[in-house]
Amino acid sequence: MGDRIIRYIRSSARHLRWTHGSVADCFSGRDNSLGVLRLSLAMAVVISHASVLGFGEKEFGHHFSQGQTDLGKFAVYGFFVLSGILVTRSGKRLPLGRFMWHRALRLLPGLWVCLAVTAFVVAPFLYWRQQHSLDGFLGHPAGPLDYLRANWAVALRQRDISGVMAVAGDAGLAYSPSFDAALWSLRYEVLCYAGVALLAVTGALARARRVVVLIAAVLGWLVVRQSVDFAYWAGFEDSSYYKSVVLVPAMGRFDPDVIVHLGFAFALGALIELYRERIPVSDVLGVASGLVLLGSLRFGYLYTVGLPAFAYLLLWLAIRLPAPFRRIGARHDYSYGIYIYGFVVQQALAVLGFARYGFWAYLAMSVVGTLIAAVLSWHLVERPAMRLKDFGRSRSRNTPVAQGPGRPADGQHTGRDDGKTLVGSGSPGAT
Repeated sequence: MGDRIIRYIRSSARHLRWTHGSVADCFSGRDNSLGVLRLSLAMAVVISHASVLGFGEKEFGHHFSQGQTDLGKFAVYGFFVLSGILVTRSGKRLPLGRFMWHRALRLLPGLWVCLAVTAFVVAPFLYWRQQHSLDGFLGHPAGPLDYLRANWAVALRQRDISGVMAVAGDAGLAYSPSFDAALWSLRYEVLCYAGVALLAVTGALARARRVVVLIAAVLGWLVVRQSVDFAYWAGFEDSSYYKSVVLVPAMGRFDPDVIVHLGFAFALGALIELYRERIPVSDVLGVASGLVLLGSLRFGYLYTVGLPAFAYLLLWLAIRLPAPFRRIGARHDYSYGIYIYGFVVQQALAVLGFARYGFWAYLAMSVVGTLIAAVLSWHLVERPAMRLKDFGRSRSRNTPVAQGPGRPADGQHTGRDDGKTLVGSGSPGAT
């Protein structure tokens, strides 16, 4: 009789349990919704930029959040959380050289082609429409070659090309002086890559993951400190809180505010990956995190309370969204292309005067044009580049290697780590 009662209690507990297991149990292989989340975040940036680039108005969510953020900036944090998960996983699994090679292949070919297309296709066409000739285009003090030289090193150091945006701004057609201001966040993403590489080479990812806890705690304390000073608001728009610094001359000046806030988002993703066996996957926590996020968006303390909630919400959605969502973006990752080309497409439409047809027409043209560019970028540039990720790797090295503490064997890693990490995009550069 006693044994039956015990079996009944155990059976009931299994049915009534409040979790579906740990992240390590549920977040494995490619059976997740990361693709649709990345596409959604990327498209959120395009939608958010439409109001400011086409009409010079505040971006979506600015008023609802009482100025804490907007839809574009909000997407940036989502990108960095997901990047923290995936890049940390890659850092645990790969040797340092291979890790940096994968990151470079995912980031640079698409970026360099985008810069070239912007400088030698989009900009001359718009210049010709403005000037009715190409005289002076190449010889301009801030011409297309200068644009490539200034921005190739993952830095946005030249905004305009041959004065195209300046002329459009004087005519009341453009509200941003940049051809592709969304690229501002790439250098901060690279800075996070460098941090993961340093942690990997020192063995912290595999044997001393508490170091990452300490880093996240320090960044979180700095966020809280700034939040207390501003009563309830804290974010990376106030670049006066800390003075900007030059870390790598070729990459321009870094804003410590941005480093702290985006670094905190990235660190939250890294902690999710490193402590995946201890983090429960719970529908109760998923719904609660969504409510906390909405509350912080509306009433304040978004970055101290809402950002950790957002990190868990993204993780929960990646695991718990229904099966049809898992097929979206599973084979073809257009999210990075949407990021690097969205701003260019919207600026071109604005310079050509298409905003005169109204917001919804302008937004529809922005979405269609951006998707076309993203599809071409993926199939012609990004995917072929990623096929080189195993270049120079001998067949013998494909066999599993011995595991260290917290380090899965090669070929046995879980989750999606195929180099398809979406780097941050956002709206601070749009204004």
